[in-house]
Amino acid sequence: MPAERASRPRVGGQGGEADADWRRRLREGGYRLTPQRELILAAVERLGHATPDEVLTEVRQHSEAVNASTVYRTLEVLEELGLVRHAHLSDRAPTYHSVSGHEHFHLVCRNCRKVISVDPDVLTPLLRQLEADHRFTVDVGHLTVFGTCEDCR
Repeated sequence: MPAERASRPRVGGQGGEADADWRRRLREGGYRLTPQRELILAAVERLGHATPDEVLTEVRQHSEAVNASTVYRTLEVLEELGLVRHAHLSDRAPTYHSVSGHEHFHLVCRNCRKVISVDPDVLTPLLRQLEADHRFTVDVGHLTVFGTCEDCR
């Protein structure tokens, strides 16, 4: 069990208050704090952007007791509680990332599959225009823009 304790998630990389926050959010949502949930959240934190299968591979380095259905169900719970988000960075499975970092949207190179995280402030003029013209608020965290990166041009 010491290996599991060493890999517990530190939301925002801070520990302390942030560590207690995700535990509190689980309990307030009616969920138990389990070693499997800790391992899965820690894996998402370490991997940055990862599919459920990639999360499972990472978790299995620490515990063989976690299966694919546990990973999928836990990712759904963590997203429901606002601890992780998903984005569609390809035509395959959704990719999950922690919300402990900054809010961002994604640029994905269609050639090399490189993923670039971009601060949503660059979209401010567009977001204001969409709000003014359509009374529409964009969920920037789910936004993915596909194109070609500098290296593949």
